[in-house]
Amino acid sequence: MNNLTVDDRTSYAHTRHEKLDAGFVIYRLEEAGATLLALPNTGHSTRLRLSHLDVVQNAMEAYGSERARIRPPIPSASRISRMDQALGWIAFIPDERFVLRRILGARSLVSPLTERHLYSWRRLGSVLGADHKAVQRWHAQGVDMLVAALIALQKAEGARVHLGLRDS
Repeated sequence: MNNLTVDDRTSYAHTRHEKLDAGFVIYRLEEAGATLLALPNTGHSTRLRLSHLDVVQNAMEAYGSERARIRPPIPSASRISRMDQALGWIAFIPDERFVLRRILGARSLVSPLTERHLYSWRRLGSVLGADHKAVQRWHAQGVDMLVAALIALQKAEGARVHLGLRDS
């Protein structure tokens, strides 16, 4: 349904006058999913971790017990704030349409390294017990609901800042 290339998605972020449409909402959700997956899995701990001492690390590296893992760079604070904002938009979909919420959430998960979706349309279809074309239609319905809700919010509040849009 949405076959935006990397350049198309990037162009949404860099245009001077961003338009609130389905492409923009999908871009922001996918950016949020990539940001979420780029966050570190662990934080700092108050307990002493023996394996993090230099002597133990050097011994582990010498015996090749640890393989090099490619990790995406840690996202900036502004990108994390935009992630929180965009993932919060999913709450605009009514509770009784929880399947749409699940589809939008799953399709927003994009690998930060490869920019590929973690869940293909067919995989979502098999999980939900539906045809992949139906899942694509439901995704489009969910995106349309978000666009309508965001436009209504924008009109009600009269401020573009809440949606991350730039004023002209």
